[in-house]
Amino acid sequence: MALKLRLLTSLQLTTSLPTLSFSQPRSLPFRALRLHPNTITTPTSPTRLMIRAARTESKAATLGSRAPQFQLPEPLTGKVWSLEDFEAYPALLVMFICNHCPFVKHLKKDIVKLANFYMERGLAVVAISSNSVATHPQDGPKFMAEEAKLFSYPFPYLYDESQDVARDFGAVCTPEFLLYKKDGRRPFELVYHGQFDDSRPSNNVPVTGRDLSVAIDRVLSGQPVPSEQKPSVGCSIKWHP
Repeated sequence: MALKLRLLTSLQLTTSLPTLSFSQPRSLPFRALRLHPNTITTPTSPTRLMIRAARTESKAATLGSRAPQFQLPEPLTGKVWSLEDFEAYPALLVMFICNHCPFVKHLKKDIVKLANFYMERGLAVVAISSNSVATHPQDGPKFMAEEAKLFSYPFPYLYDESQDVARDFGAVCTPEFLLYKKDGRRPFELVYHGQFDDSRPSNNVPVTGRDLSVAIDRVLSGQPVPSEQKPSVGCSIKWHP
């Protein structure tokens, strides 16, 4: 009798167990991280994750604010440039760019064309790269010099190793454009902090430089620049880890 009860209990437990399934669910409540296909985890090498560049807009700046002081080296020539080097000019365009950013690459040739055109008309232009070489070595001084030479930059391309200058200007993305005007002996004052134009790497809008060109034309002709300005869009500046 005891044996019969044990057999019945065992049978009931066996038939009442739920069926477990280990099949892959159709969807997950979160987005899984993807490893780069070339990344292999081994006992001697840590796993590396590919982090895509964040699309960032330039922050609103106070129009009329003064251009901050800076002293930065130019990797191509070794010269150290400062704000005082541009004091004789009626306007100064400060651009935060870098080598690797697809938004910068999309505009690079046209940035050079615009700079050449307006530098002949009295505009001073300077480009600054502030990206961390710890995370993006392709943006380092050696490659900056090669880039400036390859694209025949007519403006100095300066290296902001400490990233202090980017912070002083309030720059957060590449490309980012800040246009300053100067009246006589007065300091440079910000009049435009916006986009190059509406073109982006994937929106099929032609590159014209319209927004920035209109602002420069107004400054050089002594006219006010409209305060409604579209922010520049690009990769976030790569801050030191």
